[in-house]
Amino acid sequence: MRIDVTRDVFRLAQVFTISRGSRVQAEVLTVRVSEGGVTGWGECVPYARYGETLDSVTAQIEGLVGTITRAALYDLLPAGAARNAVDCALWDLEAKAAGKRVWELAGLAAPGPEITAYTLSLASPAEMQAQAAKNAHRPLLKIKLGTPDDMPRLEAVRAGAPHSTIIVDANEGWSAQVYADLAPHLVRLGVALVEQPLPAGEDDALLGMARPVPVCADESAHDCSTLSKLKGKYDVVNIKLDKTGGLTEALRLRDAARAQGYDVMVGCMVGSSLAMAPATLVAQGARVVDLDGPLLLGEDRRDALKYDEAGVHPPSVELWG
Repeated sequence: MRIDVTRDVFRLAQVFTISRGSRVQAEVLTVRVSEGGVTGWGECVPYARYGETLDSVTAQIEGLVGTITRAALYDLLPAGAARNAVDCALWDLEAKAAGKRVWELAGLAAPGPEITAYTLSLASPAEMQAQAAKNAHRPLLKIKLGTPDDMPRLEAVRAGAPHSTIIVDANEGWSAQVYADLAPHLVRLGVALVEQPLPAGEDDALLGMARPVPVCADESAHDCSTLSKLKGKYDVVNIKLDKTGGLTEALRLRDAARAQGYDVMVGCMVGSSLAMAPATLVAQGARVVDLDGPLLLGEDRRDALKYDEAGVHPPSVELWG
């Protein structure tokens, strides 16, 4: 078995800004696993919020030696970007070697399209209203907040897209008091979901707090081992393969979260269609799907995912799985 990792850069369609900063390109790692003349591939997006860099994740992947199985990988790498890319590459390798689709190997029903959120870049209220108006045909819009001027931005987006469902991501930018103050306005403006309003290390403040809008754990939820810390704080769990460490753990987390009474959101980092492809399997039937990474790109992989009025479609066999 041979494992190769390369860096790829994808130009964004426009500058993309959240409360943590702006970017003009997506930098990803592509992993190829080859065995017996067959090659599977996967993609990950190292995330600085979790102490990851392109170099550190590359080193983790290059440290793997010998023949690796998905079961063994679970103990060789921690949950995170490195394990995600290798796990997804192994799934793709197994599917190609068997002449089957990944969903068949995983015992899943044949996947279909799912409506996905489209994320508006953080900007002035006037600019965000213009963005919202341009995308008002989309059924689900997501806005990044976590700044002192959140309410004018939210009001502007609602004015620009009066009929779209809106979800907001505070990116850990609020305090308990700010969230409590904003909650009635979120209800008034028809916000359907709030992602990670408080910093992950300070979210005990959510215990016992009224949640008139469902609250989703993002930075507080990584893999199955983190579920026990969410009780009484959150209503929804955001599953991202770069957090779970791959499709294998993402499917486990989805089933475990639902068994414990949580709804599921399936999200992503800003990556190409290759990164989204495995996540479309996890996204089947999710309360919220947020797999819009390719929609934010100015360029993508060959055989890219299809997006239309039905949502994001599962990958073709030419792309992955």
